[in-house]
Amino acid sequence: MGRKRRTAEEIIGHLREVEVRLAKGETIGIACRAIGVTEQTYYRWRREYGGLKVDQAKRLKELEKENQRLRKAVSDLTLDKLILSEAAKGNF
Repeated sequence: MGRKRRTAEEIIGHLREVEVRLAKGETIGIACRAIGVTEQTYYRWRREYGGLKVDQAKRLKELEKENQRLRKAVSDLTLDKLILSEAAKGNF
């Protein structure tokens, strides 16, 4: 069975559901099975999204994407600069 990619909103909803189930006395294993994820996935989600609200999680993901895009642009420009400086020296 393939892995399902969940949105930040879905993950936060699942985390809240597990919190409710834990408050009712269920174990983590049972609560995780109820939402269809492993305990490992639950703990990873809790670490990444634990204290965030839905809008904060969306903003975090947007910023991470933008950061990745900007890092790639910087590396591309650095490479272009290196190539141009070598060409200007006549060492191409």
